[in-house]
Amino acid sequence: MLVKDLMVKNVATISPLATIREAMLEMKRHRVKSLVVDKRQPHDAYGIITYTTILRTIVAEEGDIDLVNVYDVCSKPVITVPAEMEVKHVARLMVLQRIRRIVVLNNNDMVGLITMNDIVSAIVEMSES
Repeated sequence: MLVKDLMVKNVATISPLATIREAMLEMKRHRVKSLVVDKRQPHDAYGIITYTTILRTIVAEEGDIDLVNVYDVCSKPVITVPAEMEVKHVARLMVLQRIRRIVVLNNNDMVGLITMNDIVSAIVEMSES
């Protein structure tokens, strides 16, 4: 099975210049636990911001979420894989790197996001058939 078969194609993104408050609102609006942070320039890398990152930032900044930009706290560069990669290799990468989400690229453009939940759900589904 390939990454493109499991990935989420409609990925919630945010500008790197958005505030933490804006990121929280976007997460709530899209009902997601992470956002892919857009590139600042065509040859830049994507980033990712998660609930955990936001919580750490709120604690560190003592709750002032309007003064901190997403770019300042996101994980960047985010780990990426090609859409044509075998899912078993992505699962191994996630375990070894202790990550839950990976951005999927095609010619350096984001085409999706694959999560540990996507992979586990597919395994459960296959075992039930």
